[in-house]
Amino acid sequence: MNWDKLLSAKRLGLENREFKNTEEIRSQFQRDYDRIIFSSPFRRLQDKTQVFPLPGSVFVHNRLTHSLEVASVGRSIANLVAQDLRNQEEIKNKEILNELGSIVSAACLAHDMGNPPFGHAGEEAISRYFNEGKGQRIKDVVTEEEWNDLTHFEGNANALRLLTHQFKGRRLGGFALTYSTLATLIKYPYGTDAMLQGKKKFGYFQAEKETFLKIAEELGLKKMSESPLTYARHPLVYLVEAADDICYEIMDIEDAHKLKILDSKTTFDLLLGFFNAETDKKFFKNKDKIFEEVSDLNEQVAYLRASVISKLINETAQVFIQNHNKILNGEFEKSLISNLHDTSKEAFKNCQKIAIRDIYNDRSVVKIELTGFNVLGTLLDEFITAIFHPESDYSKKILSILPSQFSVEGLSFYKKAMSVVDFVSGMTDLYAVDLYKDIKGMNL
Repeated sequence: MNWDKLLSAKRLGLENREFKNTEEIRSQFQRDYDRIIFSSPFRRLQDKTQVFPLPGSVFVHNRLTHSLEVASVGRSIANLVAQDLRNQEEIKNKEILNELGSIVSAACLAHDMGNPPFGHAGEEAISRYFNEGKGQRIKDVVTEEEWNDLTHFEGNANALRLLTHQFKGRRLGGFALTYSTLATLIKYPYGTDAMLQGKKKFGYFQAEKETFLKIAEELGLKKMSESPLTYARHPLVYLVEAADDICYEIMDIEDAHKLKILDSKTTFDLLLGFFNAETDKKFFKNKDKIFEEVSDLNEQVAYLRASVISKLINETAQVFIQNHNKILNGEFEKSLISNLHDTSKEAFKNCQKIAIRDIYNDRSVVKIELTGFNVLGTLLDEFITAIFHPESDYSKKILSILPSQFSVEGLSFYKKAMSVVDFVSGMTDLYAVDLYKDIKGMNL
């Protein structure tokens, strides 16, 4: 793979139009960022659970604030990488390297847009409905590949669908984003068939396979395997992944402290674990000076959190630069975070261990997961039953709730089911609960 081909301002659905980075106030990649941040699906992230229940007296992260923070961190990592890439003689178009920050930050903004309500429990609830619930009735009327899409709902693949699918009444190409921004979003460059070969996740549904292949060919992504069809990641995916890893792990620690799930000592120990007494003397000197002035525990945690993120930004950029050739050749298989220096790597593992043990299994988190299973399972069953029996008066009333862009009229059963999943996965937590109550007659 080479950077001159990997960075393209061509837009999906508008391939016949030529887009260049001119002297306009916004580049094409900055326009991508703006299209995403002003969109309705992005705004709805403010009422989608990240980890902890919403809302509450303590304002913890939701999908929206998480995405904004990931975009900030991703831009910083990308800018550091761009500085190094300017020294690469084989890159002819040096000017476009100035846009790496814009491309990565736009992809970071969009990386969670395909996630359903109620956090990761929402993904599991959708998959579980088709795997174990009444959704199994669809198995006999779809192909094996289509069935895999439904039984392994994946927020990453759904983000690509949301951004590229031509929903009824909408324009060709969906958001009509640049090929490079879309490729930077595709964390898993293969479909569900790769899961049969040991892959845990996938990057596109069968409905978006042709779109993915068009992007891969245009940008020259390296084909790694024909069966299952697997490509190497676009190099910038590693930066989006690192920004996401940094933010959710470190910010979850801070949120857990605010909610008193973690005590101050544990929180301080976890964050200070990223710094070495010998090599980070300057940090400890500054910390001691600041803590003499700042006595508020939450502010002290915020300072440590910011310091950790800054350190990880620099270290992940260095890991990318050190492994640049491997990444371009499709030979770098692990994440940037997993290749951090020993101190940061061990500290990150400690944060993950505590998060799994004390945060993700906290009673408040489990309760929101249970709500997600029940609410989404019920909503899916109402609409899936209706598409099997559209002639009944009740089914007609249920289907009338579907917005016109998700109309199931004249579609195959797979596409009908996907339209229902599109509708349900795009809901906010609050809307899903309210619709569930309406259907069950609980709001009367």
